[in-house]
Amino acid sequence: MAQRFAEVREWRDVDRDRFESEIVPLRRPAVLRGLAGEWPAVAAARQSPRALCDYVRGVDLGKPVPAFLGPPQIKGRFWYREDMRGLNYQQRFAPIAELLDVLLSVEHEAEPPAFYAGAVPISENCPDFARDNATDIAGPGAVARLWVGNRATVSTHFDMSENVAVVVGGRRRFTLFPPEQVRNLYVGPFDFTFAGPPVSMVDLNAPDLARYPRFADAMPFAQQAELEPGDAIYIPYMWWHQVEALSPINMLVNYWWDLSERAWAGSPFRTLMHAIMSIRDLPEHERGVWREWFDHYVFGDGHAAVAHLPAAGRGALGDMTPERAKAVKNYLIEELRR
Repeated sequence: MAQRFAEVREWRDVDRDRFESEIVPLRRPAVLRGLAGEWPAVAAARQSPRALCDYVRGVDLGKPVPAFLGPPQIKGRFWYREDMRGLNYQQRFAPIAELLDVLLSVEHEAEPPAFYAGAVPISENCPDFARDNATDIAGPGAVARLWVGNRATVSTHFDMSENVAVVVGGRRRFTLFPPEQVRNLYVGPFDFTFAGPPVSMVDLNAPDLARYPRFADAMPFAQQAELEPGDAIYIPYMWWHQVEALSPINMLVNYWWDLSERAWAGSPFRTLMHAIMSIRDLPEHERGVWREWFDHYVFGDGHAAVAHLPAAGRGALGDMTPERAKAVKNYLIEELRR
């Protein structure tokens, strides 16, 4: 990549206490060098890609997992078709061990098919791997997930959770942007995505600034890091990130978890989609009215906005609890059915 970005701050000798007290409060990405340096899987990867594949094959239960497969022409960039009516790859299901055999068979090809399988729950597919290769740094409720593939690119996207990603084998490059750069990243469709969240339409390795001129304003805010086996990276809530696998065979384990522990409250992203549907195309004077309402009840001090009501009479405007959230959801469901 011609563009040089600022380097992500690096930390060493990080344990859970230090992670929670010194790193998470900064709300910035952090490279955690050597976090998983003692993992048996990392030791196998340092021997050779085949040793790593043999290690994982030995603990795989043989359950089929979803995998993406694209032709050599896409050069590892899983993406939309030119007409945006489809994708440039196919999805298949196969056991992890079988997928690793395919990776080994094309390891030395100059232009191999593009391949990766991601977000595989390790405890369900390789419980012995989960037992022997673990970190306690992730927050409560985190599930270890496995990602394997060759030189694949996961385009710039966000996660609505905290994320720690550990490189087990191969090398990975992470390029990150803070959440407020959303206006400069030219986000793609919300409801037609690769694997969940929408992605930036900008190709970071060849940005088309004629088509996406505001991306130039995002570049000064980007951070980048390259990780080796045993290294990890912390990606805070809603930080945009592209992940490039740089080796013929790559393996990564990641952990997602929520800091707020308010999963019962629903997804802010779905709320955004609903607001786009119901507010965006109103006449300007009506949108201005609703902007005031949102500022008053949501983005301002919403609790102060209802202080004039007795606690027992605040209904959906009161302190949100799992029980009250359930009632609000039922109300919304009925409204959306009309």
